Amino acid sequence: MSAFGPIITASYAGNVQYYSKLAHYPRLTIDAYQHYEKQTLRNRCQIATANGPMDLIIPVSTNSGSKTIDKDVRILNNGWQKLHWGALEAAYRHSPFFMYYEDDIRPFFQQEYTFLLDFNLALQDSLMQLIGIAPQLTQSSCYVDAHADTIDLRNIVRVKKSIPDAQFGVVPYYQVFEQRHGFLPNLSIFDLLFNMGNESILVLQQSVI
Repeated sequence: MSAFGPIITASYAGNVQYYSKLAHYPRLTIDAYQHYEKQTLRNRCQIATANGPMDLIIPVSTNSGSKTIDKDVRILNNGWQKLHWGALEAAYRHSPFFMYYEDDIRPFFQQEYTFLLDFNLALQDSLMQLIGIAPQLTQSSCYVDAHADTIDLRNIVRVKKSIPDAQFGVVPYYQVFEQRHGFLPNLSIFDLLFNMGNESILVLQQSVI
């Protein structure tokens, strides 16, 4: 394995699979120089609402089209933060732990960020502290080539083209709307944190096969 651990892509409140990697590996490298891809967890997360799963998508600008690298992707600040926070409140206001964490998370939906990567990493750092995990994260200074001894986790942020992950199997946990929709696996870390609180880390650890 690389001295800097597996390679991973920054994500917007990544799913349980993503955070299980952060909980499992003591060191990881955030690749900030790969080409930005649409329809990935870089700018979207999925939560559970009264009407079922809902995607929250951050509007972004890629000035160079498909050649824009992750660190240069800009956020289009057009009111999306108010909409996303409203959706989170509506979905989780009655969850067991929303009230305990809302003051820590709300500021990310009030302060404007210019770059998506900066927002994702700042939010991720706060979420890791709330969960109780502290991997050493190194941001790359160039594109990271995967070698034979490299664990490459960059594909887990893809929504439609993610590859099978034999090292992950989500452990069911309490969800507010489970009686209505059944258990919804691998949602955003928001769902796990608001529903399970300080037991979130146990779910993440037990989801690693």
